Formats: sequence, structure tokens, C-alpha cells
Amino acid sequence: MPKTRPEKKSKLKIEIVTTPNKKLKETGFGTLKACNSVLGAIERMGYAVNLNICETKGDLDDIVERKPNLVVLAVKYIVLENEDDIWLADYFAHHGVNFTGSSMDVLKFDSNKIFAKSHLNEMGIATAKYFTAIPGQYKCENELPIKFPLFLKPVDAANGNGVDDLSFVNSFSEFEAKVLSLYKLFNIPVLVEEYLDGREFTVAVIKTSNDKLIVSPIEMVPPESKNGLRILGEKVKKDDSGEIREYEDGEIMRKIENGEIKNRVKTLAIDSFVNLGVRDFGRIDIKANKSGDYFFIEANLVPGMTLDSSYFPKSCEIEHNLTYDKIIELILEGGISRVSSTTRRPYIFN
Repeated sequence: MPKTRPEKKSKLKIEIVTTPNKKLKETGFGTLKACNSVLGAIERMGYAVNLNICETKGDLDDIVERKPNLVVLAVKYIVLENEDDIWLADYFAHHGVNFTGSSMDVLKFDSNKIFAKSHLNEMGIATAKYFTAIPGQYKCENELPIKFPLFLKPVDAANGNGVDDLSFVNSFSEFEAKVLSLYKLFNIPVLVEEYLDGREFTVAVIKTSNDKLIVSPIEMVPPESKNGLRILGEKVKKDDSGEIREYEDGEIMRKIENGEIKNRVKTLAIDSFVNLGVRDFGRIDIKANKSGDYFFIEANLVPGMTLDSSYFPKSCEIEHNLTYDKIIELILEGGISRVSSTTRRPYIFN
């Protein structure tokens, strides 16, 4: 059931859609707290807005019946018992309802890192070398397509799930152990990448109603582990308190001061954003090697929106000094601009 807020002066009706996170590997905007932060920002914009925690198709049908002008998708899909997941972009497009973010086909570049890498490779955009593995597929080090060191992670999990110090492997026994543990946890082939030993960046990109891109690159410096590694894994991301200076157990998020590096990171992020066909907004993760080459890592197309800590709003704040409310206003701008042209028919993407 939606949390109904008092009617606002604007006639524009907005619905936020999320779902309980306990069944999701990809949590989208984040917890209910994050969704409430987005709700508050939209209220302060003067719109009538509901927050819906959807668990069934009936919950989604109720939203369609209310004929909102815009639906804000805080997650990519909802999980049903003994049925296929419902991808929200596909569901609302089918019902002719205007919504934020990208189409289902594009969102699958977020949910499957290999899809994104393969697509961008075809476009001539640099990604880390990779292959996939299941337990027992490779019998010895010489059979591996890429030499050690390697970095292992799930193909379709977000928020650092499955990523820790043991993701960095430098021997075949370590490789076998991590492949086995990830396969047991996620039950799909494991993504194996060449290990990039350089700096790490994330870039928030917002496409406004006039097709202008607001690009906010920052550098991420993970805390050093007991093994001397710096990895943005599950523990670091969940412990993140949003500080932009170094603190004991978390990462540093900082402005990129070197102009040449910033331009290279921005260019790669823009090329990735455009060639993936992203609509409205998204976050692009980039990593370098020590030789100074830069590589696309992954796209986050329903990025975290937790106030004061998620990478997307922090990037916009650090690079452009944008407030949280302004960031939400900007990511909704494209969807709001489509309101006048949206009718009750299957939605067509440009």
C-alpha cells in the first residue's frame, strides 16, 4: 500500500516504486530510508507523491489505475514467488506509463556486467580483459585465458556483494577456491577479470531535458586491508558513512584535481553512457592500471540514493556542489519533460 502524502499545489502526480530488499542482489536506490529521502525531496519540489513498497503484480496494477504522470523506479524489478521477476521498466512501458531511467534492455547492462563489457568492446571502448568460470572448468593455471593476478566477482550482483580480499587471486588454488565460493553463493558463472592495479573512479551522469550531460567524476580510495589491498567490497560499501575525507574504516571520496586525468575519466564515462543507450541518469565505474590506461568496469543505472553516503549524490556534491534536493530534481527532469507527450499507450523509447 502507498504512503499517501497531502495533496500538493502541483497537479503532477508522481509515484515512487520500490520493493523489500531482502530478496534482491541489486538494491537500487537503497533501503526504505533512501526512498524516503527521495520522497522528501520530491515533496519539497511541490509535487503530489506516493511511496509504494510493491511485492505483487496487483500492487503495480494499482499504480497504473491511479494514472500517475511519472513513476520513479527505485529498483529494477520485483521478485515473485514461483514466477519470473517483473521488470518494472517493461511493465510500465507496456501500460503506457511514463517512468524514470532506462528501458529494460538497457538496464540489463547493469544487471549483467558481461553484457555491458561485450557491448562496449564492440563499440571500441576499453574494458578490462575478462572471462567466466564455473567450478572445475579449468584444470590448471596454463588453461586460464588471462595470467595472474586476477579479480573475481559475481556477474549480476551489486553493492560489492561477493567482493572481498579473496576476490584478488594470485595462484590457481586461490582461483579455484573463490570460483567455488561465488558459484555456491550465486549459482551462476563467475566473472574473472585482469587485475587493474591503478586508481579507481566513479562518475555520476545526468541527462537533462535538453540533452545536456551533467558529468560528476570523483576518485574512490578504498581503505587498506590487512593484506595490503584496497578493494571496494561489500563490507566497505555497507560501512560507508559518506565522509569525503579519510576516516578509519571507510574509503575516501575526493575530487580529481589533475585536469588531464579528469578529462580522460569523463570522456570514458560519457562514451560508455551514450553507447549503452542510458536514459536520464546513471553511474559509470572506471579503473586504471599503473601504466595510466583507463577501463570501463560497470554501469549502475539505478544507483544508490542514500542521503550523505551513496556514491551518486556524493559525486554530484563533490564535483558540482549540488544539494541532494537539486540532484533529485535533475534526475527527474527528463521524466517530467516527457509528461506532456505521454499518453495511455505502450511507451516508445527515443
